[in-house]
Amino acid sequence: MAFPVSEDRIRIAEEKLGRQLPSVLRERLMADNGGEVEDDRRDGWILHPVRDDTDRKRLTRTANDIVRETESAREQADFPSGAVAIAEDGTGDALILLPGSDEIYIWSHEGEPLVQTVLTMHP
Repeated sequence: MAFPVSEDRIRIAEEKLGRQLPSVLRERLMADNGGEVEDDRRDGWILHPVRDDTDRKRLTRTANDIVRETESAREQADFPSGAVAIAEDGTGDALILLPGSDEIYIWSHEGEPLVQTVLTMHP
């Protein structure tokens, strides 16, 4: 079960990522920091939460935060430069934001071309 997160925590993450998150994603994170989201192609994406160290329980539940997961993804040679990893599917694929765009893409760890997708963000 995910918890809501404050806007100041999101701003801290955005500063570390070097970009502002799309408003629909910010709103979803404020209502429910993490959890599952669906896209128009398949189900089962796990949204990366924003780090929340307000108490021990929240810190533990946000250990796989969006900044940490993005830094890890950027270590892969074929991960797009400057992209932000916002969710994963458990197989190594990720939902990403490219620099200068609020569009969401599916990045395949197997080197397939990027595919644009649309998320359904249920709080």
